[in-house]
Amino acid sequence: MQRPLARSLLAPLALAGTLTLAGCSGAAPVVKDTRAPTAPAGVTATAGSASTVHVMWSAATDDRAVTGYTVFSEGRRVKDLPATTLMTDIVGLAPATPHRFTVRARDAAGNASPPSATVTATTLRAAAEDRTPPTTPTTLRATPDGGRAVTLRWSPARDDTRVTAYDVYQADTRIHTVPGTTTSARVDGLRPGTAYAFTVRARDAAENSSPDSAPADLTTAASPGAPPNTAPTRLAVTSARSEVTVTWTPPDTGAPVTHHELHLDGRFTTTIIWGTAPPPGRATYTFPVQDPPGTRYTVTLRARLPDGTWGDFSAPRTVVVR
Repeated sequence: MQRPLARSLLAPLALAGTLTLAGCSGAAPVVKDTRAPTAPAGVTATAGSASTVHVMWSAATDDRAVTGYTVFSEGRRVKDLPATTLMTDIVGLAPATPHRFTVRARDAAGNASPPSATVTATTLRAAAEDRTPPTTPTTLRATPDGGRAVTLRWSPARDDTRVTAYDVYQADTRIHTVPGTTTSARVDGLRPGTAYAFTVRARDAAENSSPDSAPADLTTAASPGAPPNTAPTRLAVTSARSEVTVTWTPPDTGAPVTHHELHLDGRFTTTIIWGTAPPPGRATYTFPVQDPPGTRYTVTLRARLPDGTWGDFSAPRTVVVR
């Protein structure tokens, strides 16, 4: 009568041993990352003044992820940047001197890519003190290039010495720089079906920048099968006496748009609600600001759609508090 009991006790022990061994043998070995990212491509260098050069490049790739970039000048490391940054200004350079630059990508394991192709830019000659900015670039136009790129063109600015660079801005952030002899730029890396606004500033050798050009709006082509863009359009923002006034055209949703969300610098600020029927055509909203004069805001709007969801954001506008 005791023999079956003994077998029943031994069987679970044997099974437990089997499970323990299986657990040990199933541990996955840690695979060390030894593969370096690819070398950054499309590197350019543009002298912006007697002491600065603007360096840009295209994103590198990695079997896991690129975590940053290092910029070298004459083979000496001068800047470390995160993976989200694809351009930088190198400052403190000698005037009227050619400077050579390369860029390398790195990953989380510390693997560094081969150096990019070497690019050279010659800083401008030092000039007498200049405090006069160039005039504003005019007639900025945006032409879509598929769903992920845009070509910008503008009329040249003037300066008492000369324009040395044009800086392209998106939502008050510089995203591209071209030499002062160029009046066009191609911006890529955009998202399909998204509203954008671009402005351009001219810059001289003393780093004086012109006022912003008038904005050029663009909505990139939507991906196949994607719904149409629902962003408010023709956004205009003005400031006077510690107030900001926003004017826009609501999207055509097939029903009255009674709610809009206002965002400042990418953060939700307030919901604009019409208690009755919304105004026909253009809409206007004025709100007070307490920040000191000279404060800059980037303003965007989006509308609540008939199904209760929020639509696409408008192209941004920048306003200066007065």
